[in-house]
Amino acid sequence: MRNWLGLSGIIVALDLYTKHLVQSALTYGEHVPVTSFFDLVLFHNEGAAFSFLAGAGGWQRLFFSAFAIIASGVIIHLLRKHPEKKLFCFALSLVLGGALGNLYDRLTLGYVVDFLFFHYETFYWPAFNVADSTITVGVILLLWDGLIEEKVHAGKQERSLRS
Repeated sequence: MRNWLGLSGIIVALDLYTKHLVQSALTYGEHVPVTSFFDLVLFHNEGAAFSFLAGAGGWQRLFFSAFAIIASGVIIHLLRKHPEKKLFCFALSLVLGGALGNLYDRLTLGYVVDFLFFHYETFYWPAFNVADSTITVGVILLLWDGLIEEKVHAGKQERSLRS
């Protein structure tokens, strides 16, 4: 379990460090083109993914903070309960690290710092950060792990029915 929590800690540190670098280098709303489809920016997100509930008047800060704390507790419980499931634990560690990185921002700043901004011509993806990226990858891996588990379980059932 220490390895999984260590991975989450590394993610939190990387997330906070990159946010610090961007906040030190850019002013709010500034765009620095890196490629034709990617800019570094400095935005503040008071909501959740894709600024969901960003303009809700402030209650969402407490709501998303409480959600992150509860989710972190559940994730730690699952890490303890399923140490043999490596992909599952890896994915949970990614989600935990991202959740804690964004939680730190919410508690200390009142918003989450976003700085990765992808676009193509007039199409723009909402800005995000390292924590958002690890949460997304973690959730995709959890879904994949669930599909693998389901296939394994279905295969075992089919073999037992044939026996």
